[in-house]
Amino acid sequence: MILIVDSGSTKTDWIAIDREGKVLFETQTLGLNPQVLSNNILKERIVNNFELYKFRKEVEEIYFYGAGCGTEPPRILINNVFTEIFKNCDKFSIKEDTYAAIYSTADENSKSIVCILGTGSNCTYFDGKNIDQRVISLGYILMDDASGNYFGRQLLRDYYFNIIPDETSKKFKEEFDLDAETIKNNLYKQPNPNTYLATFAKFLINNKDSDYGQLLIKRGFNLFIERQILQFGNAKEIPIHFVGSISFYLKKELEECLNIYGLKVGNVIRKPIDGLLQYHQKKLKHSYH
Repeated sequence: MILIVDSGSTKTDWIAIDREGKVLFETQTLGLNPQVLSNNILKERIVNNFELYKFRKEVEEIYFYGAGCGTEPPRILINNVFTEIFKNCDKFSIKEDTYAAIYSTADENSKSIVCILGTGSNCTYFDGKNIDQRVISLGYILMDDASGNYFGRQLLRDYYFNIIPDETSKKFKEEFDLDAETIKNNLYKQPNPNTYLATFAKFLINNKDSDYGQLLIKRGFNLFIERQILQFGNAKEIPIHFVGSISFYLKKELEECLNIYGLKVGNVIRKPIDGLLQYHQKKLKHSYH
């Protein structure tokens, strides 16, 4: 059994296939970001899943693509967790989620820029074979422009600074618990503060047509374009692909911002797991021929 795993900070998609590429089962767990979660929490989130625990001894290979896996220490942490659970597995491939975005959107042997706009955000140049990620992410506090947690942070700040227009502010208060103590508890005492912040982005998506919503969305996208995409000199000559719920649900606004900068949008998908499945099925097929 082979497991293909796409993990964001919020949720993780799992697909199990056999050696012929046939899908055995699909399941989902909470996010497995090793930058913000401990060994015990990571392990707990996996073994609490019925299918994964039931078939843990049958797993022979794992291909894991995860948020927070851009450097060696978090990759080692994930590897250690998997080794404890999937004891008969003899092949672990652990890569950052950038690779999942590339494999699910970009054409092999074609140049493109691939961006993730989900709970977090990043941007990578793909030359058809290799990747070039020039900005090293310093995590959700300092980076992640135009991501779910970025927009959540802006909404909370604007609410407490009384910048949100009255009618929109009232709706925001009705939909979320905006008590200061609740917010501080979730940000500073609970795990996954980045995921907590990203939950507020749903409000922005649902109210995107308001003047305030349009201003906030376009300000975030313009920041991302200027700081991430335009660092690549040929950005205006190649397609720019996007993965993640923010880019998917705000595609119209994203395209408008890209057009202003003379940039061309490529594929925009919400979840890379389906594209990853096809990528690995194709690899399996080639390995047997």
